[in-house]
Amino acid sequence: MDIASLVGVIFGFVMLAFGVISNAGIANIGRYIDPASALITFGGSLGATLCSFTLPDFIAGLKSFMLIFKQATLNTTDVIRKIIELSNVARKEGLLSLEEAAADLDEPFLKKGILLIVDGTDPDLVRAIMETELVSVEGRHKNLINFWDVLGAMGPAWGMIGTLVGLVNMLYNMSDPNAIGPSMAVALITTLYGSLLANWICIPVSNKLKACNATEMMMKEVMIEGLLSIQAGENPRVIEEKLKSFLAPKDRESNAEEAGGEE
Repeated sequence: MDIASLVGVIFGFVMLAFGVISNAGIANIGRYIDPASALITFGGSLGATLCSFTLPDFIAGLKSFMLIFKQATLNTTDVIRKIIELSNVARKEGLLSLEEAAADLDEPFLKKGILLIVDGTDPDLVRAIMETELVSVEGRHKNLINFWDVLGAMGPAWGMIGTLVGLVNMLYNMSDPNAIGPSMAVALITTLYGSLLANWICIPVSNKLKACNATEMMMKEVMIEGLLSIQAGENPRVIEEKLKSFLAPKDRESNAEEAGGEE
């Protein structure tokens, strides 16, 4: 599990609760709970988002919330290390020996590329096939990211709609000065709910999914370049230096110590 996402969500809730309690007190926490406002804001936002997507995409978008807590099984350094190991095997035993090595791989994208190489597929065709899958994967990721972007935009909008509904009711009760304050407070709760939906949930989830997508795309690009280099018969040390260009400078030295490409 990605502890950063879990801590972030919990920390946001704790800070909200602390702010509410420190200002209103525990006895008055009910002031911030209004079912009608929640229904307008959350129900309206979800309904408008549902109108923007097909039902399968809507359900997939909701399920993608759990992805922010998923810890990646591989990182770019691990991928480079594995590719160097494969390049050493191919240099010593030939490309056909990679088929046996592919059986132990858990990464489907890397395994697919190896099997294409073992089958003697033309390098240009290997690149085309793998880049096509890369584009398809990124497209699916962007659909999930767009879901949270849309929901995040709908939250404040429907919060404002709820506020306007509350203001209408308040204006009808202007003759009673004692009712103006409570009515205004209820009207503003919808804006609070909309801001929470956008800034506590939707925008952070979207940003996390974007970061995960960027990391995965880079790893897959490393795989493509590495496998094509293996197919071209390049020296493992040359492959290592080429793939290290994908890493931040601070990660290159540690990767060099662990990968250890052979001549």
